[in-house]
Amino acid sequence: MSHKATVWAIQQRGLKPATKIVLWFLCDRHNPDFGCFPTQARLADDAEMSVSALNDHLAKLEELRLIHRVRTHDPRTHKRQATRYILGFEDSFPQEPTPETADGSDGTDAEQNDDPTPESGHGAISGFPAKPSPDFAQSHLRNPETNLVREPLREPVKEEEGAAARDADFDLFFAELLQALGFAANAALPAWWQGWPARLHVRRWIDDLGLTEDRIIEVTAETRRDHPNPPDGPKALDRFMERAAARDAQAAIAMAKGTKAKRRRKADAAPRPDDDELAAFYAAKVNADGFLPASMISNAMCAAMLARGLVTPERLRQRGVL
Repeated sequence: MSHKATVWAIQQRGLKPATKIVLWFLCDRHNPDFGCFPTQARLADDAEMSVSALNDHLAKLEELRLIHRVRTHDPRTHKRQATRYILGFEDSFPQEPTPETADGSDGTDAEQNDDPTPESGHGAISGFPAKPSPDFAQSHLRNPETNLVREPLREPVKEEEGAAARDADFDLFFAELLQALGFAANAALPAWWQGWPARLHVRRWIDDLGLTEDRIIEVTAETRRDHPNPPDGPKALDRFMERAAARDAQAAIAMAKGTKAKRRRKADAAPRPDDDELAAFYAAKVNADGFLPASMISNAMCAAMLARGLVTPERLRQRGVL
C-alpha cells in the first residue's frame, strides 16, 4: 500500500463514484518500490463489481490520463504476464498514449479468455515507457512539490457546483449515520469506516435497495438496540438494510392491494340504477341518431321501453333492434 498513491486518488475530481473507487483500490495496491501489478480478480473483488464493469472503469481512467496500462510477455515462454498499472503521479507515466497500452488483464489463464476490446491494444508487447519530458512535467503536473496530476475539467462549472452540493449533502448524511452508529463527532474512525469504500457501500443502499437516507438512519438506530457496539464496516449492516428494503416493498404492495380493494368495495356500494332509469337510458340511445349496436339492447329492455311508451316499434325496427 502507498499512502501517497491513495491520497492522490482521493484528490482527483470529476470522476463518477464507482470509477473513483476503482482508482482508489488500484492506488491501494501500489508499491512505491516495485510498482502496481494487481490482478483483475483482485481489483474486482476489492471494488465489489464484475470484471467487465471493472474494465469499463479502467478504460475510463486511462482515457482521462490518470492511469497507463502496460502488458508484457515472458520472453522465453511467451506467456502473458501481469499487467503493470502506471499511475498518473509516477515519474514513468508516459506523455502520450502509446501502442503498448494494454487491456488491464492480469495474465491468469482464466482472465486471458476475456474478449479484448479495440481500445485495449490487445496483443502488444512492450517494456516500460520512458520518463515524461520536462515540458510535460510542467503542463501535466499540478504541483511539482507534491507531484499531483492536474485535475481534469470534464463538466461545466455549474454541473461541478451541483455535484459539490450533492457531495456536501451526502457528507452531512454520512456524519449523521456515524453518530447513529455510536461514533463520537470528532472520534477517530476505524479503517473500515474511512475513505471512499465505506461511502460508496452506503450509497448502494440508496441506489440499489431504494432506501432513503431517513430510512437508513432509522434502520441503523434499530440495530443499536441489540448491537450497541458499532459494526465492523458497512457490510455488517447489509442484511439489516436488505430486510428493511424487503419489508418496505411488501408494505407498498399491501398498500396498493388495499387501495384497489377499497375502490372495488366503493364501486360495489354505489347505488345501482332502477328499471325506469335503465329504460330511459337505452331509450335515449334508440331515439338518437348515433351508432347503436344491435346486441346492446336485450329483448327484455325493448319490452320495458315499449311498456313505458319511451320508444315505438317502428323506431326500434329502424334502429335494427327488433
